[in-house]
Amino acid sequence: MKRFLCVILSLAMIISSCAVIASASGEVKGKISDYPVIIVPGYSSTNLYYGDSLETGEPVWGLNWDYVLERVFARIAELGMGLGALTVGNAEYISDVLAEEMIPLFEKLRCNPDGTSAYELHQDYTEAADKNNVHLIQNFPDGKYRQEIEISDEIAEYIGHKNIYNFSTDFRMGAEYCAGLLDDFVQSVKEHSGKDKVNLWAISHGGQVTATYLALYGYKNDVDNAVMTVPAIGGAGIAYDALTANVEFDEECLVRFVENGTMSEENYNWIVKANQFGFIDNLLNTLFPKLVPTLGYWGSLWDFMPADKYEAAKKQLLDPVESARLIEISDRFHYEILPSIDEKLAECIENGMNISIIAGCGERIVTGMNEDSDGIITTNASTGATCAPYGTRFADGYVQKNSCGGKNKISPNMEIDASTAYLPDNTWFVDGLFHGMTYKDNYTRVLMMTLLLTDRITDVYSDENYPQFKYSTNASHTVHAAFNGCDEGILTGDAKSLTVTNVCNNSKVNVLAVYCDGAKLKFDVPAFNSLNPGDTLEIPFSGDIPEKSATVINVTVYYTMDNITPVGYRTQGFTLDNGAAAEKQEGYVSAEARTPFDDILFGEFDAFLRMLGLKELLSMFYTIIYCIATSLSIF
Repeated sequence: MKRFLCVILSLAMIISSCAVIASASGEVKGKISDYPVIIVPGYSSTNLYYGDSLETGEPVWGLNWDYVLERVFARIAELGMGLGALTVGNAEYISDVLAEEMIPLFEKLRCNPDGTSAYELHQDYTEAADKNNVHLIQNFPDGKYRQEIEISDEIAEYIGHKNIYNFSTDFRMGAEYCAGLLDDFVQSVKEHSGKDKVNLWAISHGGQVTATYLALYGYKNDVDNAVMTVPAIGGAGIAYDALTANVEFDEECLVRFVENGTMSEENYNWIVKANQFGFIDNLLNTLFPKLVPTLGYWGSLWDFMPADKYEAAKKQLLDPVESARLIEISDRFHYEILPSIDEKLAECIENGMNISIIAGCGERIVTGMNEDSDGIITTNASTGATCAPYGTRFADGYVQKNSCGGKNKISPNMEIDASTAYLPDNTWFVDGLFHGMTYKDNYTRVLMMTLLLTDRITDVYSDENYPQFKYSTNASHTVHAAFNGCDEGILTGDAKSLTVTNVCNNSKVNVLAVYCDGAKLKFDVPAFNSLNPGDTLEIPFSGDIPEKSATVINVTVYYTMDNITPVGYRTQGFTLDNGAAAEKQEGYVSAEARTPFDDILFGEFDAFLRMLGLKELLSMFYTIIYCIATSLSIF
């Protein structure tokens, strides 16, 4: 029953995400550019059709839900039998039923083993005049053919819809092919707008296409500003997990993903803490191999393969003769284009362009890859940065790989080394930002708009309000903590208090307690405080700040809310900057914050509580009681 409730809850949240409108606050400051903006969208955003014309052709991408429901009811008995078998570990029956339905559904999208399309497909409009927002709004008021409508509408508040264009491409093809079409579209937009340059905003797969475009065509100097948010520049780990049937689905991560997307101020992820549904893994890992002949030869999926896993996947899934053309194209991306991305992007900046990357981090990939990511794309692939495996951090005293002129490039929680990034001075990392959620986080939304529409911010040092490393301010995180007088994520010896901000859009927050792991600090939380959305609370603390640097403390804020989630918490990592650097140690250490509850547990009981999914809940309540009792000098 509990499993059933978890699934229903997740589905309800996913459905509700379609109706959520982000609360926008803050505005772009600086002189607004008069260059047109091209939106380079994420994966599968283009409408593809089969036939002689767009008007009469057969749409081949996008689910027809009436048809899906019809097929579900037609095979309801078989699906019921399959679900029954699935719960006892037999995924073959239901995966066969699903494959029999999905393969014909996606048949027209099939590519041959060499990567060419099995059918002659066409994309929607390709000329700037047809993809301009004014034209699309007038002719397709339902939003069809427009990309990223929420942000597009806000960009229009500054430059008007007449200056916004929507790029589309056959997303099945590789990044090099798509980049060539983007170059054609840039020329079309320049001609239609009468401007000599354009601005590019790209997301996800669009980021990989844009980076490839800049690498291959940046010498033309047609771009003023290019902003890539959560870009798949170096691939997407989820593609590897799916194609190689290596899925270990992380349901908790999925629920947090949905919470972030809906900007939910109720936290549900604890419900699935103890329900890592292995039967879902069995289903997906049994189903995906059956779909490989239909979807597995898309060039874009092979460009999505992370560099360190590309050869193994190629050996497993591609015939060197039948897929020779596909291998040649993808090899060129992996071994010629991608390795030179940093050099090519740097050349673009030297030629006067502003090139920026905004990446999410701090999350595991939902399909199970144990690497730092935004839930879909590894942080390394998005940015080129060196990252500790998910759940760990670099050991104390870690020294960044490249000097970067003496600039610190290590994240406050010591999980990311940005010195190896494609653009070390032009990449922003937002911890807790999930994939595709730029508009759901006011910090990233305003930063992205500012980078796109002005020349005011040229690197991560241009504006102290937009540091290189930042914790997400999405409402689903409830609170944000920062030490007064310190940079974001840093604790110096001069700090005397902690500021907690309510980042919710609607809910009031009451801070119950604050606990520090790594330093003996006692926080004097005022009783009966109540923070309205956007309010801050300054909390003084006492105790000794360790006189060392290059190590991490974790600060956890416990709170109550006036909604269905009565108690919650958020943990943030802070780098100490208060003396000599800790002696360098090799390898990685756990990034998990210890609490007073850990001090009373023994190994077997700890493992038992984790298995039940109760460790986090009991730790939260015990730590709140411990902090309150300590403040009253009971302990």
